[in-house]
Amino acid sequence: MELLILVAAGLASGMLNAVAGGGTFISLPALIWLGVPPVSANATATFSALPGYLTGAWGFRRDMQAEGTLSLRAIVAIASIGSLIGALLLIVTPGEAFMAIVPWLLLLATTLFAFGPRILAAIRNRGGGPAGAGLSGTAILAVAIYGGYFNGGLGIMLLAAFGMIGYVNLHGMNGLKNVLSALLSMISSITFILAGLISWEHAVALSLSAALGGYLGATFSRRITRLDLLRLFITAVGAAMTVAFFLR
Repeated sequence: MELLILVAAGLASGMLNAVAGGGTFISLPALIWLGVPPVSANATATFSALPGYLTGAWGFRRDMQAEGTLSLRAIVAIASIGSLIGALLLIVTPGEAFMAIVPWLLLLATTLFAFGPRILAAIRNRGGGPAGAGLSGTAILAVAIYGGYFNGGLGIMLLAAFGMIGYVNLHGMNGLKNVLSALLSMISSITFILAGLISWEHAVALSLSAALGGYLGATFSRRITRLDLLRLFITAVGAAMTVAFFLR
């Protein structure tokens, strides 16, 4: 039964992460329900999401292109620094404090994803274009620190940040989101492995199924024409998990 739960959670989380983010909304609760301590569960969920991010990025490889004022190289460098900072913060966070913070992080991620396009549209209607390099770099750094600390909602946060710094092609945003998510997860995972936080008995099944889910999700997502419905679905998943963690 435990193996079935892990495989199902991995498939679902891999598909969600590839499509628009929010996969850890499923894998993290599953790990906690199976008895993994909260901080270790978050570290394991982050590590297990990595294969899914890689296969998802491969599925979107033809859609990615640079937009906004920051080069892809600059985005990768800033995100790497932020991820390391976030991972180090998680290591020193007590389990009880982490569980108290999680609902608020989920709420923030879901809200930004839901209203990000409207915020960007308001900026453009007032005559503003993509954010400048300084503001764009700050936004990427903040999201990377968040992602290094808490993988839940990372894809949603990245999509919101991309939208605010000038990205408009959702499929291309998904591809870059998966590339950055893989990078952030890899840096964080190395830190978590060195700190002994990964629950390996759960990570293997979760990782393999997430890899398959990531590829399936990317393949399916590129056939979706109603992106507004896709955004609504991801927002609903985030809202449901936010409520569940507040009520826990």
